[in-house]
Amino acid sequence: MEVLFVLIPLALVFAAGSLIVFTWAVRDGQFDDLETPAVRILFDEPSSAMDVSNSEER
Repeated sequence: MEVLFVLIPLALVFAAGSLIVFTWAVRDGQFDDLETPAVRILFDEPSSAMDVSNSEER
């Protein structure tokens, strides 16, 4: 029973901290663009990056 006196306030502090971090991330624009990161992997790399990797192999 005594452990509840520690766990309940600890859970409330953790929940409040999570809510504060989530609110900060939303206001900072972290979730504004959800489409670009998902499709970025489908595009080719720029040719300059390919030239650098090819020159290292020689």
